[in-house]
Amino acid sequence: MSWFLWRTSQFVIDVGVLMLAFLLATMVRFDWNVPWTALRPLLIVMPYVVLLQYTFLSAFGITRFSWRYISLRDAVRIFVAIASASALLVLLRLLSPSLAQDFPAARYGIVPLGVLLGDFVLAFIGLTGVRALRRMLGERIASQKHTQSQETRLPTFLVGAGQGGVLVAQEIARRPDLGIKPVGFVDDDPVKQGALIHGIKVMGKTDDLGRLSRKHEVKQALITISNAPGTAIRGITEKCKDAGLAVKIVPGTYQIVGGRVNLSRIRDVAIEDLLRREQVRLDTESVADVIRSQPVMVTGAGGSIGAELCRQVAVYRPSHLILVERCENNLFEIHSELHTRFPSLELTPVIADITDIPRITQVFRDHRPLIVFHAAAHKHVPMMEWNPAEAVKNNLLGTRIVADLADSLAVEKFVMISTDKAVNPTSIMGATKRAAERYIQALSSNSATHFATVRFGNVLGSAGSVIPIFRKQIRDGGPITVTHPDMTRYFMTIPEAVQLVTQAAALSKGGEIFILDMGQPVRIVDLAHDLIRLSGFEPDKDIEVRFTGIRPGEKLFEELSTASEGIQRTAHPKIFVGTYDCPSLQDLREKLDAVGGLRNSDPASLRRALERLVPELQVKAADSEPSAAAAGPPPLQDSKPLGTL
Repeated sequence: MSWFLWRTSQFVIDVGVLMLAFLLATMVRFDWNVPWTALRPLLIVMPYVVLLQYTFLSAFGITRFSWRYISLRDAVRIFVAIASASALLVLLRLLSPSLAQDFPAARYGIVPLGVLLGDFVLAFIGLTGVRALRRMLGERIASQKHTQSQETRLPTFLVGAGQGGVLVAQEIARRPDLGIKPVGFVDDDPVKQGALIHGIKVMGKTDDLGRLSRKHEVKQALITISNAPGTAIRGITEKCKDAGLAVKIVPGTYQIVGGRVNLSRIRDVAIEDLLRREQVRLDTESVADVIRSQPVMVTGAGGSIGAELCRQVAVYRPSHLILVERCENNLFEIHSELHTRFPSLELTPVIADITDIPRITQVFRDHRPLIVFHAAAHKHVPMMEWNPAEAVKNNLLGTRIVADLADSLAVEKFVMISTDKAVNPTSIMGATKRAAERYIQALSSNSATHFATVRFGNVLGSAGSVIPIFRKQIRDGGPITVTHPDMTRYFMTIPEAVQLVTQAAALSKGGEIFILDMGQPVRIVDLAHDLIRLSGFEPDKDIEVRFTGIRPGEKLFEELSTASEGIQRTAHPKIFVGTYDCPSLQDLREKLDAVGGLRNSDPASLRRALERLVPELQVKAADSEPSAAAAGPPPLQDSKPLGTL
């Protein structure tokens, strides 16, 4: 059917419903015996009543609604439109007797109030009824078009009978192609037990999953709880696994538009869903105010953190985004992605090494950024133990170069990404980041630029991090290698890490260290067990967990701050800020020059120079280089939240 014919038919049906509602209201008012003296004026006034009601329907946009997707919100709009028209008709009815003396035609406005009330009720029921009928027929026809019958769909429990569960149930009813047969809800709320929600019964609690799945031959569970914390997802996942059910989830916060939820995003439960705390949501409005219409530079733009920084910064519509990266392939990938997603954004991909002073100076002078996010760094602890000169060159001297340029060229905001390894460091990587932190703070006290440091723990899913390494080891059949059974780390997701970085730009006044509240640290071995179970195996039965010993520069646990930093809560309850005694900039520069001069010396001399620069450095075997032959190649289990250049 053509668009014109379809819209014409909708118009005819709406007008017919309104006319029929008025006639039925008249018949009911007069007990199905309407005298001609009353019927004649009502028939005369009926076209005007229908015209007024249809005008209100058009004004409220009802005539443009798709009947196929009528919802409760649409029904409310219809109610308001008809109620508004009826209110105007009642007002005219009350004014008509006094107007009839001067305007004889006004006597036709004296419509019985019972007729107007009945017309309002019947018109609302009729208009919503024909639309609901169209939706029902459409869904039935769509279901018949799919060859996949109800019996061949996968029997599924919907875990969570709240708002998210209702929306998922509605979408499953609309989408038989999803291959999901909802058998029932499972919810721990005792009030909901036995209730029917969108035609689906709440059959029991999550503790009953084993019994219920055997009884109803269910093969899968779909977690439908909106914004569930990681601890809840963890518990549900374990119960589903014990019941022999495959587990799926609609990830993150439900993207609800017009009461719809996108079930194309259903996926397996991922390790990120099991984060043992609620994910942190930060204040995006304040960040947007800082970044919007400003030229922004991201160093290390091709790394895990740097690339996500570019994605989130692009959303805030800077005037210009400069991507600085020394790895050509990484730069190509992030630039291509951003160019596709943000075609109107001015992007400049720059291949450059932050330690190349002439090149990076020219980049700053050519593009004049006002906001700089410094994510370029070497991040792997054991690798930097074997290559201390490169750690000093990139993490420390490279940071000094870009920070000095930001200062001299009047950059407004400069945010450096640091790591929990910088707190009471025991590694070369941690010491270089701590020294960089100190330099940033010292420079801030003598600069108009607002310098800030962001410090956080391990980032789930970043390049070379524990999750990709564990997944590869599982694909290879094991074993999963963990350095020590008591090894603990703080964890956060990539979006959380980047939100903290951008939030620091909004909060910074100069010289602060921003720290995210990441809850309690997580044992690496627990993370390994979780990932093994999510992969459908049993730890130490199907996949071995093997302990390999602590590697050079590692600690059993990490700290996010020291007592001397005076950590305080910011305006955001999940972000803390710390400051420490500002070191002398001149003294720091002299020590940095000394460290830089020793880069080509023996590693032991370089470590001793770093110890003078970072007094809290606790270098084990500081007078000898770790033996690569003795330690073997690092499995790269412990990753740091630093973008790579």
